[in-house]
Amino acid sequence: MEIYETRAKIASRENWLLSLVVITLVAFGTLVLLQGIALALMPSLFQVSIEDIMGLVSGNYDIPNGRMALLFTQGLGSGLGFWVATWIIIRFLEKADLHWAKQIARITGKNLALVTAMTVGGMLFNGLLVYWNSQLVLPDSLSDVEQWMRDTEIQLMELTQFLTDFQSIPELLTGILVIGVFAGVGEELFFRGLIQPKVQGYLRSPHLGIWVTALIFSAIHVQFYGFLPRMFLGALFGYLYHYSGSLFYPILGHILNNTLTLLLVYGSNEGLIDMDFQSTDTVSYPGALVGILVLILGFLYFKKVNRVMNEKLDQSV
Repeated sequence: MEIYETRAKIASRENWLLSLVVITLVAFGTLVLLQGIALALMPSLFQVSIEDIMGLVSGNYDIPNGRMALLFTQGLGSGLGFWVATWIIIRFLEKADLHWAKQIARITGKNLALVTAMTVGGMLFNGLLVYWNSQLVLPDSLSDVEQWMRDTEIQLMELTQFLTDFQSIPELLTGILVIGVFAGVGEELFFRGLIQPKVQGYLRSPHLGIWVTALIFSAIHVQFYGFLPRMFLGALFGYLYHYSGSLFYPILGHILNNTLTLLLVYGSNEGLIDMDFQSTDTVSYPGALVGILVLILGFLYFKKVNRVMNEKLDQSV
């Protein structure tokens, strides 16, 4: 029961291709523009030279203030970028109404607790998906493609390790703000708030729309050996929105997932917990089993609670 109401001609089912093309162009243009602004501000804000910026882009991370500069660029050009792009599309192109009052009315303490439990369960189960995905081997005829995928994955992993190797509490808090909050809000507004209900309408199938959106959500991150776990999380967030009618729940789940991951990585780097988050060679099957059980039970109860609540809300209108 996603809330997305519009009568704009471009948003009609027969104009699905035009609508998706326009959405893609607006989103891409907004992200590029904001990243350009971020790059232009980096020298004055973080005392880095143009040569330093080019070095960061090419993978040279041994630069003072480099981590904070990249976090700033990611926060403005990605997290806030998706937020701004969604606002432009909904406000000016499709003139849509997401009925925020109704979404706020659907927020309850019970649902918040359930989403928290399901997010933790999903993280535990995702460890198994990460392991399975890391074992991907393509046929010999596609060996060049596989090598390119692995090289790309290594580059992105090096960037992720650099961004999350926080050296101080301010850096950790900045990382949580950018990777946890900005990314959680921006990506959920764009993918679940805008893309998902449109794809569901185009395909005339709520479940197919959720999974197609989750596939797109995972694909845009261009991490082949993290594709399956990210698609799974995208589907989880999609179902949270579908059954509750409130974007606050997938936003909360996304923020919790990213923030808890950052805290665990920080704890591991500081020696506070004994866990290697960079390795995909092992998996905790008991942890994955507990995670999927928590996820299934929480999801079934979440679905039941929200069905009853939404029926009451609809009757009171």
